[in-house]
Order: sequence, then structure tokens, then C-alpha cells
Amino acid sequence: MGVTIHDVARAAGVSVASASRALSGRRKVTAEVAERVTRAATELGYRPNAIAKALRDQTTGTIGMIVPGIGNPFFTTIVESVEHQLQETGHDLLLCASLYTPEIEARRLNTLLARRVDGLIISPCDFEASAPAVLNAARQVPLVQVDRYIEGGGADWVGVDDDSALAQAVDHVVAGGARSVVFVSSRLMNSSARLRLAGFQLATARAGIASLPPLLGEFTLAWGFEAGQALLAGDALPDAVVCGNDEIAVGLLRALRLGGVRVPEEISVVGFDDVGHAAMCDPPLTTVRQPVEEMAAEVVRLLNQVRVGDPRPAQRIAIAPRLVVRQTSRPVTRGVVTAGAGGTMTGDGQEDKETT
Repeated sequence: MGVTIHDVARAAGVSVASASRALSGRRKVTAEVAERVTRAATELGYRPNAIAKALRDQTTGTIGMIVPGIGNPFFTTIVESVEHQLQETGHDLLLCASLYTPEIEARRLNTLLARRVDGLIISPCDFEASAPAVLNAARQVPLVQVDRYIEGGGADWVGVDDDSALAQAVDHVVAGGARSVVFVSSRLMNSSARLRLAGFQLATARAGIASLPPLLGEFTLAWGFEAGQALLAGDALPDAVVCGNDEIAVGLLRALRLGGVRVPEEISVVGFDDVGHAAMCDPPLTTVRQPVEEMAAEVVRLLNQVRVGDPRPAQRIAIAPRLVVRQTSRPVTRGVVTAGAGGTMTGDGQEDKETT
């Protein structure tokens, strides 16, 4: 049997009530009693009963988080950033993956609710099918969506400004001489895929260049490779490819390399996220950097503000991204290019160097 509060009180020579007050900090005791109790607890290796504390305080000190999959480097990075932010609030993180399946996602939500988490952070895997379970959870505990959101919103959301991101990517390849661009991304099952396609179409229309039919599959290396093979099998390569994430871009680069296509001499490639191996692939990938640390900080800030049943409209916070120019895109050949709302690029023949 472990050390109990009774053992600590006996060793400190105080009552159980005094020992409990000293350790909880909820009611004052004298400095001398606090010092004796703390020393006794340390020497005995006492650990408070978390379950009893949760019942007493109606909190568990835990936040649940659900992402579609931890194999995707972006979700790994956002989880790490959220956990870092939660350390400042004294909460621990309980992580689950929905495996891109709404039914599993609903079960994970129920599991976390059964564990009485103090709040939930979720990146819903499906724009429509995830909505019932997410809305049900939001009626029970504070909930914030990150990166992706459900149809109709329904809860606070923090993500990236996809219109700005795609404007920067498209403006960049156009400034490098591209006149035809194709978008390779995921099928439109989630809000990120929908927003990025819409942002790409808006950017190419504004730039007045040919937007070829998009290639839509999955946010994976395998799909990027398959899409690259499809481009190689076509009548002619586009001048540039903008990808929905870095995983797709890296897979596509491999297919192009195996097909004997030189990047960026024959075709420019731009990714999205700037996490994982974007800087380490060959050649290093030009990509749009998601401000993950800022996103995580906003998620935790909002989570601390959300109150269940609050009638206020859900907040949506889109944080500006920034283009990171590396070696898979051609240098600027004309004009000064405004890269959407998220930043600028100079057009004097040399791009700004990688931004950190």
C-alpha cells in the first residue's frame, strides 16, 4: 500500500486536516506547518490521490486531443506545440488518433469525455460526418478545433489563412515564369482540403494563368508519388505544381526524379506546412510554413476562455503563413510580387532567403 496523507500527517506531527490544507494550498497554514508537511511528504515519497482530487475539485487537470493521424508530421508537430503550451497551464495532454475515420473519432471523443477531461482540442477528420460527435462533445466540455473544422463551425477554430498561403505559392511560381499550374492535394473530405483548393483557384484566377484540373487523393507520400506518375504520363508537364502539403510534395518530387525530370529547371514544386523533412529532401523544398507555435498558443488561449453553453458566436482565428523559398522553385524573373496577406517577395532576380 502506498504512502497516505495520514502517514504524512503523523510524520509531520500535525492533524490530517492540517496536512491536507498544507499540500493543497487551498487554505492557509502557518509557514512552520507548511515546511514540516512538505518535508515529510518529500521524505516519504507521498503522491496525492489524483482521483480524489478530481472528485473534490471537479477537474482532472487533463485536456483531451484528437488528431486524424500521428504519422503525418504536421499533426505530430501541432501536438508537441499544444503540449508545450499546456505545460504553462498545469494541464496534461491525453492524445488520441481518429485514424481518419468518423466512427473511430466519435468513440475517442466518448472515451475522453468518460475520463472527465477539462477540455477538448480536435482536428476533425471529416467536414460533414464528424459534426454530430464534435457538437455533442462541445455541449459538455470546452472544445476548440485546430487546423480543420466541421461544417457550420459550431465551435471555436484556429488555423492558417489558406487564401494567403495559396496566394503566396501561386504568386511565387508565376514570378518565376510559370504560365500553367496544377494543384495536387487531398479529396475534399475535410475543411483543409476544401479551403486550399478554393485558395488555389482564387489565386490562379487573380494571376490570370492556366489552372489545370486538380489532382485529388490523400495527404500522403504515396499519393504524391502517384500524382507525379500521372503528370509524367500526360501529354505535357505543367510549369509548376502546388501541393496541399509537404508529404504530397516529397512523394511527387521522387516520382519526377525517377522520371528524369529536373526540378526546378523543368518544373517548379511548392509544398505546404514546412514540417518534417521539407528542408532535408533533395532538393530542399520550397513550401508555405504554417505558424504552428502561434496556432497552439491561440488554441490553448481560446480553450481557457470557452464556457459550455455560452451563447456567443464561435470564434475563427486564421493566422498568416509565410512562404519559405528553397530549391524546388525557379527564382523570380519579373516584377515585384505581393504574396497575399502573409508576406512579400522581392522580384529583382533573387528571392528573399529562407525565413526562420
